[in-house]
Amino acid sequence: MATTTSATNAGITTGLKTDTSATTANNPGAVLDKDSFMKLLLVELQHQDPTAPMDSDKILTQTSQLATLESASNTNKALEDLATQLSASRDFAAISTIGKMASLGSNAITLEKGKTAKFEVYFEKEIKDGTLSITDKKGNVVRKVSLADQAGKSGVLAFEWDGADSSGTPLASDYYSVKAEYLDKDNTSQSTQFGIYPVESVRYEDGSPLIKLGSSYVPMSYIVEFF
Repeated sequence: MATTTSATNAGITTGLKTDTSATTANNPGAVLDKDSFMKLLLVELQHQDPTAPMDSDKILTQTSQLATLESASNTNKALEDLATQLSASRDFAAISTIGKMASLGSNAITLEKGKTAKFEVYFEKEIKDGTLSITDKKGNVVRKVSLADQAGKSGVLAFEWDGADSSGTPLASDYYSVKAEYLDKDNTSQSTQFGIYPVESVRYEDGSPLIKLGSSYVPMSYIVEFF
């Protein structure tokens, strides 16, 4: 649709017929940048009434506004560049963790009464024999699980605990710690626990990195240490 208005720049016209659809496409946000501001000021000066020229205070005010606009534009550009650099740095940091070990900072699992607790433990060396122990918050061992049926295995192994103690009594909902002591194929003593895994890969969701530990992806903020 064609319209006629009184001044022009980036959609503002001076006695010219312009296509408003094209104007919207050129400046979809209808934002007056510093170049547009300067052109508008020049048009205003060009078309001022010679018998009543714009006073110097008004010119200085508009010039000051132009300087402020330019400063804000430069600041926004600097912040955009900084955000890009920080994003690139974060991405590099996330990718560089692949192959390292990561710790969640705790070896506690959550048990809900009446339900089983599923968890994974990483075994760096091949298991020959050993025991996985589950302890309560007071440090009491409530359940021991033989690792004999895991002989010959290594890596991230999945377990499912029925939530009962060694006598078969169901335990209350709470946090319980998981550790394992075992012999590897060379009869060397090894130990491991829930919450420490090798970083296998990195995935991005909505621009944020997720770190693969075991069979799960967790936000980088969940990890307290890489080593």
